[in-house]
This record gives sequence, structure tokens and C-alpha cells, in this order.
Amino acid sequence: MSTHDAASPDTLLITITGTDRPGVTSAILASLTPFGVAVVDLEQILMRGRLVLGVLVSAPRDVKKLRRAVTAAADALGMSVEFEKGSGDNRSRSRERAHVTVIGSPLKASAMAAIAGRIADCGGNIDRIERMARYPVTAIELHVSGAAPDRLRSLLAADAVQHRVDVAVQPANLLRHGMRLIVMDVDSTLIQGEVIEMLAEHAGHGEQVAEITERAMRGELDFEASLRARVRLLAGLDAAILDEVYDAIVVNPGARTLVRTLRRLGYRFAIVSGGFTQITDRLAADLGIHRARANTLEIVDGRLTGEVVGEVVDRAGKAAALREFAADLGIPVASTIAIGDGANDLDMLDAAGLGIAYNARPVVREAADTSLNVPYLDSIMYLLGISREEIVAADAAHGIVTPAPPLG
Repeated sequence: MSTHDAASPDTLLITITGTDRPGVTSAILASLTPFGVAVVDLEQILMRGRLVLGVLVSAPRDVKKLRRAVTAAADALGMSVEFEKGSGDNRSRSRERAHVTVIGSPLKASAMAAIAGRIADCGGNIDRIERMARYPVTAIELHVSGAAPDRLRSLLAADAVQHRVDVAVQPANLLRHGMRLIVMDVDSTLIQGEVIEMLAEHAGHGEQVAEITERAMRGELDFEASLRARVRLLAGLDAAILDEVYDAIVVNPGARTLVRTLRRLGYRFAIVSGGFTQITDRLAADLGIHRARANTLEIVDGRLTGEVVGEVVDRAGKAAALREFAADLGIPVASTIAIGDGANDLDMLDAAGLGIAYNARPVVREAADTSLNVPYLDSIMYLLGISREEIVAADAAHGIVTPAPPLG
């Protein structure tokens, strides 16, 4: 036997297709047992009850006899079988590998065609495709090799905008599977709306504060100066209004599911806000979030003075808090995930191992590693390789019933 032959022994690919039923895989593998072949690779795909089972085995001494045995097993199951001779294992995947997650509602074939074509254009190969969710959004993950993640991210950004889908590109590495720290902005990320605007409505300055907030979030104003200007407009407000505002807060859809599910997997959570501790500390306790950092409104004789106490948590302060929390928890900064929507979050998104712009301003979407523009915060779990089915099963195991998705 030549050196080449020794390095690339003969193999046989067996492909079984047909209607799925219990015992297909075991029956096919049992039919191979008498021939002493080694299983080199094994992959199975199930879609709407149709099964494709691929088994790559070392070539047997008597191929004809093995073919008869496997064909008989497949016939008994009412399935079709194909055989293909070859040599060696599957083609080794490139060291440059990425997970490309596509999220849409709906996710149209035209979008997937454009994305698949773009991957091919830059020399990438789609090795595997998995559905992560079908409701309330459709999420598909592509395992891609042969293309640099940074280049993929840049090229796919235009397709995402054109086809109105979210496309996230991440390097395929072990960080995705380890314990991680998730640091979230609060206003318009964890919760709907802006707390300072809700307070300003009670003070009679709602429109004025909302305009300043929007300009600050777009990066047009210095955050600290804008914060102090807005807080001054709250002077004299009864501190009891803070309770009313807290009770009126609406947590974004999927936020509780995100925290609950990932906490079970050992993740740690923190919220870092340019808002106020009088709100964020209560939110953290309510949701089971491990760390919180925000500004503190000064209250004297039961009323807001229009000032904040201590150092302002601004753009740089958010990034510093992320690093501090990671150090406290013994988690590398590379294993952190930051989620935010405004210019005040940019340093935090840049500092994190993965920065996610969530329903964000354009300046933030352009700077972040990836962006999500769906109203479901738990969609972030699809970027971490966790499927909707796994989330529902985990909830069911803890007695939490998830409504069944609609058909169609």
C-alpha cells in the first residue's frame, strides 16, 4: 500500500432518505455491525418528517454483501438508500470559521439566497445549517468555513439592510460555549422608553427632555452635560413619583426569558445605565441580575433637588463598569457581551468580546459587532447557539408553560 493510500483509506458514504420513524438510525447501524466497519462520520437531518441520514464508514472487505444488508434494512423501513465509494474523510474545514445567524420576520428565500451567494463570493463554504427558531421570528444559523469573519460581517451588512433581516457573524471558537457576562443598557434596551422622560412628564418638561435625550443618544451632545441639564428640570419633583414611574415600566419582550434561561447555564448579568439607581437597583432585584451601576438622583426632604450624587456614569463609565464587573466575577473581558442602543453605549460595546446594537441608532449599528432589530430581547440567545426548542424545554422542566406557536 502506498503512502498516499495509507493516509487516505477507502471509505463508503451511505445516504438514507425517507419518512422518519423511531429506530431508523439504530436499524441502519445494526445492519453494518457484522461487517466490522468503523464509523468515520455520522449526520442526520430531519425536516417536516423527512429524514436524511448520512453515514460515512471505512470500506468493508465485501462491499456487495454490505450493500445488500443495508438495502434490506432500508427496504424494511420503507426508505431509500444510496452508496458512494470514495477515499478519506470529509474535506478538512478551513481554520477561518464563523457562525452566521440570520433572523427575519418573515425570513424570505430571497434574503437567504443573497446571503448564501455573498458567502460563496468571498470564498466561504456553508458546512451546516440549523434552524434556531421559527416563532416569533425565524432564526437560521449557518456554519461557514473558508471566509474571515470580519470580511463576512462587512460584506453581509449591506444584504441585511437590503433584505430587512438581521445578520450576525461571530468567529467559531470556544468562547461561545463558556460562562459569560452579559452587560445591558437599561433605557430602550432592557425596558421600553426612557425613565428620565417619564419623570419629566410628571415635572411638566416631557417634550423638552425627550428632545435632549434623543440628541444625546445620537451622539450629538455631551452625555454628562445633557444629563445634568435634564435632571435640573426635575428639581422639586416629589420623590414618591419614582415609585409611580417604576410601576409603569414595561420590560422589553423576552428580557425575563433571556435572564432566566442563561442564568441556568451559569451566565452572569449586569445592567449599566445613564439612568438612576432608584430604578435600576429595583430592576436588578426583580429580574435576578447580579450587578447594577447607574447615577443617583439627589433627594432632600422627600424631593428631587435637580442634581445627581457622585460621579456620572457616562460613555466611558459604562465601559469601565463592564471591565470592573468582569474582574469581580473572574470572567475574561473577551467573554463579555454588551447590549445597547445609544451613543452612550459605544465604549461599552467596543470593550466587550461581543457588542450587540439592539434596535439602535445608526451610529451604534455601524460600530457594533452585530445588531438586532427585532422586538424580542431573547433573540440574543440564538446568537449564542441556543435554539427556541431548548428554551421552551428548559422552561417546561421548571414548570413554565410557553404558548404554542401558530401554525403556518
